[in-house]
Amino acid sequence: MGGAGAVVRLRMQREMSVKRKMILATLATVLAIAIASPAASAEKRGPSTPEEREHAVKLTRGLEQYPFHEGAKEAREWLLSWLIEIPDITVEFCGDLIGPVFKADKNYSSELFVQTIFSSAAFIIENPAQAKNREAVYQAGLEGALRMYESILKAEPQARHKFLDELIEKRDKGQLSEHIKKVMKKCK
Repeated sequence: MGGAGAVVRLRMQREMSVKRKMILATLATVLAIAIASPAASAEKRGPSTPEEREHAVKLTRGLEQYPFHEGAKEAREWLLSWLIEIPDITVEFCGDLIGPVFKADKNYSSELFVQTIFSSAAFIIENPAQAKNREAVYQAGLEGALRMYESILKAEPQARHKFLDELIEKRDKGQLSEHIKKVMKKCK
């Protein structure tokens, strides 16, 4: 009985690994296209609407709290496509925000990375006067990913990342901005 369970777990881990690789590859491709042709995306449509911005914030906050809800995959797809298409909200992304988790292929690393982008965008929508404040935008993105990480741990306590645990400790001590300032030097 234990052997069969181990085989099923191993098969599930392989499938999850393949899915994560596919997500990261898709994300990298989409982002590369978006970066290479921002003018082309802007020509396709006009600026985001107030309804779209409200929807984006709602989806983002939902993913932070309930990263595994039934529509989570579709929410991520919509947010990513929308952010690429709209000309009026630009989010700089930086894998170094989540350190070694960005390069990991486990424990929802790709979902945590894209959450930094989505949470940064939500911050820009809610605080348009701060849109050019890189430190504030990065901090909002990282805090959103940390909230999502905490939600993931409630459902799957084994999905730990030591680095994120350390960042939560820094956040709780009011020291997260030190990490952000270091990262900003790498991400220009």
